Amino acid sequence: MAKKILVTGGAGYIGSHAVKALCDAGYDVVVLDNLSKGHGEALDTRAAFVHMDLQDLEDLRELFIEEKFDAVMHFAGSIEVGLSMMQPDLFLQNNVMNGQNLLEAMRGAGCKNIIFSSTAAVYGDPEEVPIPETVRLEPTNYYGVTKLLFEHLLQKYDEFYGLRHIALRYFNAAGADLSGAMGEDHDPETHLIPRVLGAVAGTMELKVFGTDYDTKDGTCIRDYIHVADLVDAHLLALQYLFDTQKSDVFNLGNGSGFSVKEVIQAAEKVTGQTVPYEEAERREGDPPKLVADSSKAKKILGWNPRRDNLEDILSSAWKWHSNHPQGYES
Repeated sequence: MAKKILVTGGAGYIGSHAVKALCDAGYDVVVLDNLSKGHGEALDTRAAFVHMDLQDLEDLRELFIEEKFDAVMHFAGSIEVGLSMMQPDLFLQNNVMNGQNLLEAMRGAGCKNIIFSSTAAVYGDPEEVPIPETVRLEPTNYYGVTKLLFEHLLQKYDEFYGLRHIALRYFNAAGADLSGAMGEDHDPETHLIPRVLGAVAGTMELKVFGTDYDTKDGTCIRDYIHVADLVDAHLLALQYLFDTQKSDVFNLGNGSGFSVKEVIQAAEKVTGQTVPYEEAERREGDPPKLVADSSKAKKILGWNPRRDNLEDILSSAWKWHSNHPQGYES
């Protein structure tokens, strides 16, 4: 019998890609999403769908008892870094307290395995680049704080209750499903690549926040990872958890850094069009350089990113944006 997996936030960007991969791999998948940020159009018809908010602890408990999940992939949460600095209470609720509800429902039903969508934001402005999992964790924004708090909760639920976890610290997820059927559609859209492509399409304005960093061209450097490679790591992590029952944490990135201006230049090459943008002041909490050391995931999980060329990542995203200029609604 196929193992049953609950995917929270499975109508969102990364969650919907993970649901497709899980269904392709033969898992029995249930998606939980309140659709406040996710899209019904992104739901895979092979997966069951539960419209629910993680704040509803009693409904969540009942769901776990009824469905007898073998594992959870937890993507649900708030992600906008700038908003986290203005509304920390919202992020505490969505990323920590709602996550606590999820762990309690798991504990009550005897579900012992969870893959958590964490972030490189837990590192803050690291002293060592590329960044290994062992460096000091000092988030510079409240989004990163809430993700780190939930990692601490996972560690304690492992220690106290035997609930095993894999925390996957993403760097910059980008790109779209290679079929062009699914892509990145946030409201508001804060991620660089969709904003760059939106600027090309004339649907968004693009600002480059900070041109005076201590980098090769003065703009921030980030590590971009194709969403399909990211999802591959989730399936490998899930199997590793089933096989070993060992909690762990892994970075997921390409190990290559690209500046904001390099992303713009690559987008111009892919689209054949000029990217209009304006320069602006730095944003609070933006480190100058974040690049992953993902050697641990490669060694232990056997992960091998296959789509690490920036132009390939942009091409898949451009295919999605060209077909969906207004997002899923178009």
